[in-house]
Order: sequence, then C-alpha cells, then structure tokens
Amino acid sequence: MGLIDKIFGSSKGVSDKKEEKILPWIALDALEQLDIIQEKSKIKTQVIFKHSTRCGISRMVMSQFVESYGFSEQDLDLYYLDLLNFREVSNEVGYRFQVVHESPQILVIKNGEVVEYASHGQINEVDLVKFI
Repeated sequence: MGLIDKIFGSSKGVSDKKEEKILPWIALDALEQLDIIQEKSKIKTQVIFKHSTRCGISRMVMSQFVESYGFSEQDLDLYYLDLLNFREVSNEVGYRFQVVHESPQILVIKNGEVVEYASHGQINEVDLVKFI
C-alpha cells in the first residue's frame, strides 16, 4: 500500500472492507424496561451489555463481542445500555441485580436473577450457549 493509500484510503473502494456485523440490540433506556426484562427472563434468556461510549477498553471489548456473537433473536434478547446517557438506568441495574457497576459489563438474566456477569476482557469468555 502506497503513502497516498495510507493517507486517503485504498482506491479499490468499499468492497475491500469487511461488512459490519449488526446485532439485534434492544436499547435499554428506561427504568420500566427492567421489570419487563425480569419478567421475560422467565421464558427467554435476557442479556444486558453496559457500554461506556467514551472508554477505549469498552469499545474494544464491544467490538470483540459483536464479532463473536452468533445468536438469533429467538435465542435471547440482547439489550444495549449506554451508561453515560442513561446513568439512572445503569445505577438501577446494579441495585436491582446486586452487581457492582463496572464498564464494560455483561449481565445474563434468567428467571428474574443474574446467573452470570462479567466485566472488561472476561465478557468475551462468557459462554452464552449454556444459558439458552
């Protein structure tokens, strides 16, 4: 790759870039949703991904999570919590599910309770298959 390509990008176009994977995120932005999540967890696994949009580590872990994610909407519900914009919701998640706040963080909820949670690099070690 020449200097010009490094500065301005390849002239080969967008087709060389890897297609971005889109997950079936459900925005978690209201306290009332926590009641719904607890109730729905009695039927289907609910997962909350708490993300800080200003944190490089959070961005890196989320990117790895997205890349390795292989589930459908029938398997589980996947919630995205922007904890900077919805701090009150983030605080309530910690209180309600008795999990100390960290970022990034993932919570797996079944039968109204957290059955597993992880933070930082450990997020991508959580085996979601065993909760489906």
